[in-house]
Amino acid sequence: MSALQAKLWHVTVTVGGDAMETALVRAALERLSGEQPFLLSGRYSSDKAEVRYWEEAPECADAAALALRLWGEHRATAGLPLWHVLGIEVVDREIFQRRGGDAAVSLVAPAGGWRPF
Repeated sequence: MSALQAKLWHVTVTVGGDAMETALVRAALERLSGEQPFLLSGRYSSDKAEVRYWEEAPECADAAALALRLWGEHRATAGLPLWHVLGIEVVDREIFQRRGGDAAVSLVAPAGGWRPF
């Protein structure tokens, strides 16, 4: 059996928890972007955030496992809120493009951008 080739997966991670000032949430997301420049965009409010990006992995399960760890692994270094993952979505490039491709990303925020829900 040959080794699996890495594929690109479009990932959306939604986190949430106790409310805090939205300016603090945005600042934490900006720091997260600095640590993880692959992050495309996201939305945020006082009690939740959504992060969207591309992940390279051989299988959907691998991309999902990485997505589940993203928030927790950067909580201390980026000063992220003590929130928990509420959901993840991982889709392959074909499904992402079928849904509207890059237009779907621009509905959330421009690449590298953060906006309120």
